[in-house]
Amino acid sequence: MLDDDRCPCLSGDTYGACCGRFHSGAATAPTAEALMRSRYSAFTVGDDAYLLATWAAQTRPATAGIGDEQWRRLDIHRTERGGPFDSTGVVEFTAHYRRPATGVRGSLHETSRFVREDGRWYYVDGDSRLGGAE
Repeated sequence: MLDDDRCPCLSGDTYGACCGRFHSGAATAPTAEALMRSRYSAFTVGDDAYLLATWAAQTRPATAGIGDEQWRRLDIHRTERGGPFDSTGVVEFTAHYRRPATGVRGSLHETSRFVREDGRWYYVDGDSRLGGAE
């Protein structure tokens, strides 16, 4: 993905001005929602290292679990706390995908929990459910 491309998180900004700066390490996500958006974008561009680096140590798996889905759209439903001065945050979202091999479309609805440690936001875990074919 090029810096001038539209960011996959659908913020309206370019990738370089939005999630790309977090992926490159030039900046850290200032809020839980910004981290969640950047993690969604990391799934779209296949950045396994970023996903693992932003996963809380106590819940981090061995691999991020990037599959063959093409992530198409992100809808943010709500946020709780998660601001620059909070220590915890919650973001509820739906991410829509397509499986290129089969053309099947689906969605992932999740309420994610985040924690801020040493000034950085980390994904802890989430309650999720998959939606059927769309």
